[in-house]
Amino acid sequence: MSWKTALYNYVHAKNQAELEGSAAPLEAYVTDSAYVRTQDVRVRRLLSSYQDRDAKLLRGETKLRLSGVRESGQGIIADIRLHRYLYYQIGSTEHVEERIEMERVTIDSMANRWQVRYTESLQAEKSLSSRQRGFLLPEPEDFVEGLRRAPSLPYINHSILGGSAQESALRKIIYNRPKVVEYAETWWEKPNPKFEEFEVDCTNFVSQCLFAGGAPMDYTGKRDLGWWYAGRRGHQELWSFSWAVANSLQSFLSHSRKGLHGHVVHDPRELQPGDTISYDWDGDGRFQHNVIVIGKDANGMPLVNAHTYNSRNRYWAYKDSPAWTERTKYVFVRVADEM
Repeated sequence: MSWKTALYNYVHAKNQAELEGSAAPLEAYVTDSAYVRTQDVRVRRLLSSYQDRDAKLLRGETKLRLSGVRESGQGIIADIRLHRYLYYQIGSTEHVEERIEMERVTIDSMANRWQVRYTESLQAEKSLSSRQRGFLLPEPEDFVEGLRRAPSLPYINHSILGGSAQESALRKIIYNRPKVVEYAETWWEKPNPKFEEFEVDCTNFVSQCLFAGGAPMDYTGKRDLGWWYAGRRGHQELWSFSWAVANSLQSFLSHSRKGLHGHVVHDPRELQPGDTISYDWDGDGRFQHNVIVIGKDANGMPLVNAHTYNSRNRYWAYKDSPAWTERTKYVFVRVADEM
């Protein structure tokens, strides 16, 4: 058996583990017992979530792509991209959830048998990147002095928004939820090259979706005020915290009273496509993740698209996420239809 066969067996076992709600299929192909235990907890939570939804898991499929391979003293180290499909049924309605998983897998040969020895996720749904932590430090007010003097449209966004700044100011803006969904469906799997991509990209993606629906940017020229994006000028990062930092966007949406704003609802069933959900994984009052609602399942519960751990039609509760804990809290924001 070659190392590639060992890798394919591992991927197949991942699919089977999710369908069975047990990590037992992985034990034959993965020697990393800590990883197997972690996966067992995750897939059991996933199965429990489907049972709570009266959903029947049908099958799982995975497209595997090698993005890099190298040999080391530890064996073969392969960076892989998994496009995963999970098919399930609620009543007579079939749904499919998609996820992109990036992993680094170490495969070695013991007793003339190739096995996966160690796996490492190359994604995170819990922590801010070091680059984004820097956003939390205020910067001098005049670092975007040019923008503060002329806060018109950002130089990259004419093709996305359309029209002129004067026209936008005169007309009442109706939030276009189908456009939000169209954008979220187009760009869930890959980044839109018109925008910067962040290491932790979830809130940047949600902001883009809101903007695609016609939400007007609030240009203050200050990173800790408003909601705006103007790309990069040299080494200057020209966007507000609320555009790219999960906690800041959640706070902006909940407290803004003009332009882009919304109100908190307490039942996820009240959400519609184009609304947002924020996640506080640790229950400490600080939010680390945002998603955009793109539809409903057969029970009327939200399905979401997201970045960082790129997902499509994912069930809103996220109980299969490595970041989820029993302390996780959610905020459901109903985005205003008129701005």
